[in-house]
Amino acid sequence: MIGGGIAGAATALYLARDGVRVTLVEGAVIGGGASGANAGSLHAQIPHDPFRNLGAAWAGAFQPVVTLLARSLGMWRELEADLGCDLEIAFGGGVMVGATPAECDEIAAKAEIERAAGLDITLLGRNALRDAAPYLAETALGGAFCAIEGKANPMRVAPAYAAAARAAGVTIVAGQGPAAIARTGQGYAVTTGERVIDADRLVIAAGGATGGLAAQLGADLAITSTPIQVCVTEPAEPFVPHLVYCAGEKLSLKQSRVGSILIGGGWDARLDDRGRPVVDAANLSANLRVAMRIVPGIAGLNLVRSWAALVNGTDDWLPIIGELPQAPGAFINYVPWLGFSGGPAAARITADLVLGKPPSLDVPLASFAPKATLNAG
Repeated sequence: MIGGGIAGAATALYLARDGVRVTLVEGAVIGGGASGANAGSLHAQIPHDPFRNLGAAWAGAFQPVVTLLARSLGMWRELEADLGCDLEIAFGGGVMVGATPAECDEIAAKAEIERAAGLDITLLGRNALRDAAPYLAETALGGAFCAIEGKANPMRVAPAYAAAARAAGVTIVAGQGPAAIARTGQGYAVTTGERVIDADRLVIAAGGATGGLAAQLGADLAITSTPIQVCVTEPAEPFVPHLVYCAGEKLSLKQSRVGSILIGGGWDARLDDRGRPVVDAANLSANLRVAMRIVPGIAGLNLVRSWAALVNGTDDWLPIIGELPQAPGAFINYVPWLGFSGGPAAARITADLVLGKPPSLDVPLASFAPKATLNAG
């Protein structure tokens, strides 16, 4: 198992519980990548920005991801009991806000596609939206409500999975730098630092590093990493119970258990001269302007922290889950853009595939399978 974020740690746990001897390799620290640096949203709705830019045909192809997210959020509801720790999980539902008639029409069109995937979406007119979310600006004309959406503390989740995996017998090797993979007859050898680990089967669940690792096995995966940024305010009295989205401009907003408002939505950060993600001040200001326009009550709060991180993506937004055609016995677990939300379900499905049994979750997987494309090497 390569990758110590939510994808790798969860897959390791589920395999160990199913009786498999597992070694998990993480080059840095557990949860130190996108799994710990995201804003902690638990999504189920189709993201509005690609729906608007890529169209209804794209959204139709994305429907299986909606099912994956819904199944995963069902697992999130049991996760604190399963892992035996407080992850600050809360399910207040998600509200997609439209500020113009055109935006409300887009929300309604998207809701039809979401419902076809089995997601329960309630459309809200202006008065109903005002009753449900009185903290929104007067300019909010309507929206959609998805009751199963919520939030969690991302800094706690991957470490909690890793602790449970270790208790289940998983060996964790972390902090040795990037791993290297080689074929060894019918199996694989993973080199990390000065240690070589032999395995009959291999799972690559390494976020943005997944593409480079798969390339060592001859697979060309269309994986991207994009720098984005998030910010958080000082604590305030509770007044935003929902995960808030905006149809017109990029925004995700939620209030944590301690009262801080987390503000994001996929605004670009930038890379410094060493290739590290850093906050883009202009985009931070633009993000805050959108947030204050949608939720005016945050205007008086002080901003206490902002940070940038690499988010893992694919151009079509589809996960890559399954066995590599070029490398029998090697499996990929990669959920782009929404990997925190989809992590538990993707891990359970990957563990099932490694074991050669039908997935225990009812998710259409055909469009997620790795393609048989060979890289130039």
